[in-house]
Amino acid sequence: MLAVAKFKRMPPRKRKAPEAVAFGAKVREVRTKRKLTQEALAEAAGIAAIQVGFIERGENVPKLTMILKLARALGVRPGSLIDHIDI
Repeated sequence: MLAVAKFKRMPPRKRKAPEAVAFGAKVREVRTKRKLTQEALAEAAGIAAIQVGFIERGENVPKLTMILKLARALGVRPGSLIDHIDI
């Protein structure tokens, strides 16, 4: 028997992870400096534009593969997107 989803979309998180917010802010900073739209970055990274929005707002904690795709598309080292995050 298949499970039926209660929501059509995932409900928003009650609390955003501070690391995700900091990462998203850095992605947005680099993207805007390079004068890219979310759509252009998404296309260059091979992901959906909605994912870029979720990441930039800190609503999504990206996996390593996503960090690598974004860094490659932005033309930066992956570490430059996370070095500023305090742990």
